[in-house]
Amino acid sequence: MDLLVTGASGRLGPSLVQALHRDGDRLRQLSRRGTGPDAVRGDLATGADLPAALAGAEVVVHAASDPRNAWAVDVAGTRRLVQSVDRGRLQHLVYVSIVGVDRIPWSYYRAKYATEQVLLASGLPVTIVRVTQFHGFVDELLATARKGPVLPVPMGWRVQPVDVADAARYLAGVARQAPSGAIVDFGGPEELAVADLARMWAAAREPGAHVVSTPFPGRLSSALRDGAALPIGGERGQRSYADHLAA
Repeated sequence: MDLLVTGASGRLGPSLVQALHRDGDRLRQLSRRGTGPDAVRGDLATGADLPAALAGAEVVVHAASDPRNAWAVDVAGTRRLVQSVDRGRLQHLVYVSIVGVDRIPWSYYRAKYATEQVLLASGLPVTIVRVTQFHGFVDELLATARKGPVLPVPMGWRVQPVDVADAARYLAGVARQAPSGAIVDFGGPEELAVADLARMWAAAREPGAHVVSTPFPGRLSSALRDGAALPIGGERGQRSYADHLAA
């Protein structure tokens, strides 16, 4: 099988490439510079070299994203990808989205949702997989939020973080199945209040940090309190956030 991955250098990419790899397949990794093993050059932001990079690809796993420039890279870049794929060869395009893009009022999520609509309207054989936040990303957010001995967290927010390797294995399995034309969710094994999650993180990584639940106003905060970041249906990963911290 001829497979191509976009976003292979991102947080998910290395685990995804590892999960997709099978002897006998041709697995390529799209990047702007096209350097490194199995790399091909193509730029979603400009469209440069995309048709050549995508030529012959039977399966595309589209994981590329840029929160700082999402409307140009995610939305417009996906339009360019749709225009550049080899429709005579493509059997399945899997798009990696985020749980809650249709319910959380944040500009980056609106761009991810708009990207989903581009793909659903493209006529291509697609499956859209919305994934919850990765454990490592949660760690980074909490480390950034800490202010000296105090770790303020939003009161009432609920999340369901997932292990990146669990997500990669699931996505690899979806990619080798027939396209569903649907949107499916994939999340971690357990729902957690952000305050409880922060206490777990502090105990394991920063024992001196004191977690303080703080009310956050606004529509975004209301959505997260109402469970907009939680998966609806779909399968679940196995490795918990506690397992991640213990490792």
